[in-house]
Amino acid sequence: MTLAGADSALTDEQRAIREVVREFAAEEIRPTAREADETEEFPEAVWDGLADLDLTGLTVPEEYGGFDADRATYALVNEEVAYGQLAVATALSVHCLATSCIAEFGSDEQKEAWLPEMVDGRPVGMFALSEPDAGSNPAEMSTVARREGDEYVINGKKQWITNGERGEVCILFAKTDREDPGSVTQFLVPKSAEFEVGKKEHKLGLRASDTTALLFDDVRIPAENRLTEEGEGLSAAFHILTGGRVGIAAQAVGLAQSAFDEAKTYAGDREQFGGPISDIQAVRHKFSEMATQIHAARLMVREAARQDDAGEDPRTAAAMAKYFASEAAVDVTNEAVQIHGGYGYTTDFDVERMYRDSKITTIYEGTSEIQKNIIARGVLD
Repeated sequence: MTLAGADSALTDEQRAIREVVREFAAEEIRPTAREADETEEFPEAVWDGLADLDLTGLTVPEEYGGFDADRATYALVNEEVAYGQLAVATALSVHCLATSCIAEFGSDEQKEAWLPEMVDGRPVGMFALSEPDAGSNPAEMSTVARREGDEYVINGKKQWITNGERGEVCILFAKTDREDPGSVTQFLVPKSAEFEVGKKEHKLGLRASDTTALLFDDVRIPAENRLTEEGEGLSAAFHILTGGRVGIAAQAVGLAQSAFDEAKTYAGDREQFGGPISDIQAVRHKFSEMATQIHAARLMVREAARQDDAGEDPRTAAAMAKYFASEAAVDVTNEAVQIHGGYGYTTDFDVERMYRDSKITTIYEGTSEIQKNIIARGVLD
């Protein structure tokens, strides 16, 4: 169910890319989703398939072997991958955050050293901004990178790191002066620097995606591993996260669409009161509300992507899309479970997993409350 208006601005190339990713999601991602969720193990064969399609280089310039996708294409890919499984889309989007940081802020030497391999899917990227006591306000972070000659010495702890176990290169944000919130700087830290990976979190949803803490105890990196000038890390992070939020919003749309389609199939097959439950008015009303939310969310994603690609300031539109689409994903997956009745509460049906997965879209890369703050600044200040 994609209404015509949502696709009117897509190019022929974007439609073709969407079809390729849609087929991959149906044939390779979706069949592995239930087992990956139950075992809490990431499907590495799926990752290799994404790499074969050049999707692990989605945000990398062509000169380094990447896809060099515009924001609209990036959103389309995120939507279709999330339709297959949100955990896979999350791992891919965080990898893309890491490659975007290197592509936009790295030196020519850093780009040449890291991007071609990351395009091929290995090393897997991580994005380390959040801390145990600094989530929504990263300026309060306590991780410090102290300059000592030709090196930085890093001490601190990062939390909620996607690809924490699988990842081999970390985009790290740390203060160069513990007392100065304006000293946040961006660094490239390879796993060979020997930071410690914390325990894998056991989560409500997104179980196939590995989430850990990263601990830095006198970890030394060369000074040339700095990606931004000292003090320019937060502005770089917020810039990258604005684009990332368009991707998360698109993921929420893909997840909601997947739950809608599951519920539609079930409602057509399930008979009560002498016919399929899809003939019952109360059920039909649920589908009308779900479809409206999905369509509106998709249009908001497309508009935010359009603004970004046009060189406009997309911050408010991206926050609106992320806020609305993530809340819609929770609503739609909830109704999909309700339509399934008791069966929807069991692991025999995918809507149960989708319902659990949906909640994270309202939390990561900026909670719904933070999105409201951004929107308010955009429309009031």
